[in-house]
Amino acid sequence: MATASPAEAALRLARERPATLGSGRLICVDGPAGSGKTTLAAALAALEPQAVVVHTDELLDGWGGLPTLPTRLAELLEPLGRGVASSYLRYDWLAGRYAESVPVPRSPLLVLEGVGSGARVLAPYRTVLVWVSAPDDERLRRVVERDGPLVEPHLAAWVADEVAHFAAEGTRRSADLHVTRGDGPRSGTSGLRTSDEP
Repeated sequence: MATASPAEAALRLARERPATLGSGRLICVDGPAGSGKTTLAAALAALEPQAVVVHTDELLDGWGGLPTLPTRLAELLEPLGRGVASSYLRYDWLAGRYAESVPVPRSPLLVLEGVGSGARVLAPYRTVLVWVSAPDDERLRRVVERDGPLVEPHLAAWVADEVAHFAAEGTRRSADLHVTRGDGPRSGTSGLRTSDEP
């Protein structure tokens, strides 16, 4: 019998649980930068064609915006929880300011992907929380490869903010599923476990 992929396991768990976001469900994919959250969110969307994916980095108020992100995310989810379409202002990282409004329609499944998506204030709306991790050296290499050398001056402060945020929110401990990703010689293949496993 084939082992379920992380996306299949998360989607199955979400479908087993009652709707938490109006008549829909919310899967939050959280974890440190470069761990593979976006890849997992894309896999979820491929399994559920009606899914809507929102990336938290589009709501961040720049490099120092992590402390205020949970409030912005709660404001996004509140109308959806009432069964009403929502929207958010997309942050333009090149311009350093908020830009256009992005509509977020009601859907059977919303995938909220990115650092901060597992914040405690969002728990009333959340169906499943997935924690994604990978070895630190691989994560940071991926971030630089993805975003370019201009990201490097900001990485140390960002990582410190992540560590403080995850500790304060208890995100990893609250996760329903834990996914470990890695493509380097130390990490081998991806793994999956439920949060109640040691």
